Amino acid sequence: MLALSVLPVAAAADSYTIDPSHTYPNFKVDHLGFSTLHGRFGKTSGRMTMDRAKGSGSVDIVIDAASIDTGHAKRDDHLRSPDFFNVMEFPQITFKSSTVKYVGDGATVTGDLTIMGVTRSVTLEVPRINCGTHPFNKKQVCGFNATTRFKRSDFGMSYGLPGIGDEISLDIEVEAFKD
Repeated sequence: MLALSVLPVAAAADSYTIDPSHTYPNFKVDHLGFSTLHGRFGKTSGRMTMDRAKGSGSVDIVIDAASIDTGHAKRDDHLRSPDFFNVMEFPQITFKSSTVKYVGDGATVTGDLTIMGVTRSVTLEVPRINCGTHPFNKKQVCGFNATTRFKRSDFGMSYGLPGIGDEISLDIEVEAFKD
């Protein structure tokens, strides 16, 4: 599972719990130069804080690596193997934020992405954060789409290179309810 971590939180910061049924980490990677393989992770949890007035916040997301789904069971089993995510040894993908910088209606979130026990700094671009009252359950909710790119080989995942692309595009669609 993927984790986005926290800055020190002031008392005025609002806390949110990631809604696992409306949060979708998904990825794209070049497949042999012929097409783009799309996949997603079905199990995600986490927390976030926001204090736009003070310019502070955090995101902590945990992704269950075994929940990978590309729509093809045999490929998914291979992706869970030591050739790729090695989910038996490394069951979680995490992101822990170190800085959040609000930019217009969105933010730039920098932090540590950990895949297969290897941690690298990445920056998530969030073009827009939308908060308000959920129309059905009337709870306060915030949502955003975050994107980043990284090389899978930087995390020790080199199987199939160069045929299977090295650059991964990761998109995380998040909805979180105010605690």
